[in-house]
Amino acid sequence: MVSTVHPTPAPPRVLTVAGSDSGGGAGIQADLKAMLALGVHGMSVITAVTAQNSLGVQGYWELPAEAVRAQFRSVVDDIGVQAVKTGMLASVELVATVSELLAGVGAPVVVDPVGVSKHGDALLAAEAVATVRELLLPVATLATPNLHEVTQLTGIEVGGERDMRAAAEALLALGPGWVLVKGGHLAGDAADLLVGADGGEHWYRAPRYDNRHTHGTGCTLASSIAAELAKGAAVPDAVAAAKEYITGAIAAGFALGAGIGPVDHAWRWR
Repeated sequence: MVSTVHPTPAPPRVLTVAGSDSGGGAGIQADLKAMLALGVHGMSVITAVTAQNSLGVQGYWELPAEAVRAQFRSVVDDIGVQAVKTGMLASVELVATVSELLAGVGAPVVVDPVGVSKHGDALLAAEAVATVRELLLPVATLATPNLHEVTQLTGIEVGGERDMRAAAEALLALGPGWVLVKGGHLAGDAADLLVGADGGEHWYRAPRYDNRHTHGTGCTLASSIAAELAKGAAVPDAVAAAKEYITGAIAAGFALGAGIGPVDHAWRWR
């Protein structure tokens, strides 16, 4: 007897455009783990390959722009997307190429303007910062900079929560619809500020856990927001859901190798 299997409806589809982390804690690997955990179908455009582990980034190699373009078109033209997340773009040429592709995507775009790794290794060429400002941020539905990236993009140094609104306004002036300034490097509770299209302030707070194993935090948060947007959430609600998920993943972060281990993308299943 042959059983009849009815096709399962496809879940929402989210595309990550980012670099590969050979250690599995950040980048494409973190993005896809977060997307799976949150019930969406993750797809990828790899922009660069890193040699990376718990101790840092030992090297990276960019893919040619034509390879990035071909991956993007293969996915978007056949499968389609409900949201896109960008991470490590590395060079002027790749930032410009991805910005052009995103301008016609017709879905929410979450830009994580990756500048340096958790260990302080540069992942964006200095000359590409201006291209991020001029071309990438204007096509973003939401930008999610950490405090180092805020300074890199605007020159503003955030010393406390009192400075975060000014930083968000400076970033909004560069063109994204919304900005989430992440305050994870400040003392006290982990406080993030969302400012954007509705004109208001949305604060998101969580306890700070005494756990050094936080590799992949930024990638995971941006991907989680993209997943929630793909499921139809409004931006403030998507950020709230993603904040709850990343807080649990940070609390459950585990040791791996001799350095900083990753957040636990599967914390809800354990």
